[in-house]
Amino acid sequence: MEIQSIVDRCIDLYRDLDLKYVQDWKKKNSAKALGYMPVYVPRELIYAAGMLPVGVMGGGDETEIIRGDAYFQSYICRIPRSTIELGVLGKLNALDGMLFPAICDVIRNLSGMWKIMFPDVYVRYMDLPQDFKSAGHSFYRRDLEELKADLEKISGNKITDANLRQAIAAYNENREVIEELYALRADVPHLVPTHEVYLLLRASNILDVREHTILVRAYMRAAKESKRPFRDCVRVVVSGAFCEQPPLNLVRGLESSGCYIVDDDWVLGARYNLKPISLEGDPMEALVSSYMHDTVSTASRYELGNRKGKHLIELVRKRRAQGVVFAAPSFCDPALLERPMLQAILTAEGIPHTGFKYAENTGQIQVIKEETGTFADSIKLWGTV
Repeated sequence: MEIQSIVDRCIDLYRDLDLKYVQDWKKKNSAKALGYMPVYVPRELIYAAGMLPVGVMGGGDETEIIRGDAYFQSYICRIPRSTIELGVLGKLNALDGMLFPAICDVIRNLSGMWKIMFPDVYVRYMDLPQDFKSAGHSFYRRDLEELKADLEKISGNKITDANLRQAIAAYNENREVIEELYALRADVPHLVPTHEVYLLLRASNILDVREHTILVRAYMRAAKESKRPFRDCVRVVVSGAFCEQPPLNLVRGLESSGCYIVDDDWVLGARYNLKPISLEGDPMEALVSSYMHDTVSTASRYELGNRKGKHLIELVRKRRAQGVVFAAPSFCDPALLERPMLQAILTAEGIPHTGFKYAENTGQIQVIKEETGTFADSIKLWGTV
């Protein structure tokens, strides 16, 4: 399978705001689909119920917000407003329900609004625990048990331990192959452009997990055989874009500004679990334990002790990055509140960094490109900024 055909398919999925793939999957499998907002939901539980988990990340730069602005004030991020736009336009009708995980107050409010706007659709707000030692464990286990009962009712299927283990195994394999993709990009970034990695990750929101794993493996085989030229670029980690996603043109702009992006937090739900979830014992307990102890550091998750920024520093060193680019959506309180703390730690460690804000439909790509280009040139010339 050629790279371009894989990329073209991912672009089609990226632009598939009507969820035609989801409609076809439901018809083919005589099953249902459940949407979820980023950053994290237990997709394994949805898949074990015979349903298709579908990541909803707003309308991107393909959607003009008209009706959505009537439901939310203008001084919040764009993703809830564009998601409402998609809902009101009927583009999410293929979904038999929506999960809203605890990301921020805006997403919490969106879940309540969704219940009012679409009373016939299953809606659940997942108030994820922020205590990872005692009460949080029992709280999350109870939350998952309630979700499991709801999914069984919606799907008409019993979620057995065997089905759940199979689902966990499928997502473990998918996370493993995505990590291989990220490691390959860090090793030979000229052969694995970030805009293609981004499209592959966005495809994971839509595709059946097993189909996505096959697609990523096919891409890596093709990428290793490609003859793309090496360019003199600076290796950077992009941080802060964990919820509202940047438009594809912005990702391409960062690359063409002289940066090899060797790691990022885009489409974080596909990479949230850092280790394989155990297939031994009680699979529900395995899901709880993985969330409590083996998940990535992000602005929407409380950090125990004095660990803020350590994950980012470890990532910079692991990927041999020369600097960090903070890319946060406009009005994203979690990312923008966390940024000064991370910047202070990077400065103390002598790691160059810069930052900007964007929106799904940002029109300032050229300005951002010039800023990151200057950042890259400064590192090349002086090793710092």
